[in-house]
Amino acid sequence: MNIALLGYGKMGKEIEAIALQRGHSIVLKVDETNASTYTAEELKTADVAIEFSTPDAVVENIKKCFDNQVPIVVGTTGWYQNFKDIESECIHKNAALFHATNFSLGVNLFFKVNTYLAELMNKYDSYDVEMEEIHHTQKLDKPSGTAISLALQILDKVKRKKNWSISDRFPETLFIKDVREGDVPGTHIVRYKSHVDDIEIMHKAHNRKGFALGAVIAAEHIHGKKGIFTMNDLI
Repeated sequence: MNIALLGYGKMGKEIEAIALQRGHSIVLKVDETNASTYTAEELKTADVAIEFSTPDAVVENIKKCFDNQVPIVVGTTGWYQNFKDIESECIHKNAALFHATNFSLGVNLFFKVNTYLAELMNKYDSYDVEMEEIHHTQKLDKPSGTAISLALQILDKVKRKKNWSISDRFPETLFIKDVREGDVPGTHIVRYKSHVDDIEIMHKAHNRKGFALGAVIAAEHIHGKKGIFTMNDLI
């Protein structure tokens, strides 16, 4: 399979290594040097594009893939306020989109645990719930897309919480502490706290390989397909 890498930073390089190990070819690498100049003809040499760029570039990259009928796997976060428009355009152009806030198998299992725990804790209002996410200093969006996904799962189940915030600590608000330090690949913690005890679940990534492998597997899954897909289609 021929792959275009739209975003060739640390994640792009991890994806390249795993894709090559799995027998694929990289036919296009897009970074800051050619982000505004890569052509439709170059993009069309790819069977699938994998997008790990920046929040301000991702939407344009998605649309470019739709226009040229190249299925796209999107791992960039910080763009989901535009999701409804992208979803409509994907359907209208009979294109293919695989999107996830996190491609790690472990994180997606963590999502399942988080949802189940939130459902249980909805019955016990003596517990408050808060979150913490820690990432490398190069990560531009706050909170992370993974943290937002976790928060939305909690809000769906824990009815005493109405919204999330990275600044407010009101009783009805799910507070998310966002930390940027060093070269941390990603740590997410959910804490339920009461005056008698705490309950905590955590996912801590040791490196980027799990994210990269999931993105390549997603590309293999979407190859030759039309429509919109998520990690629920793989797990």
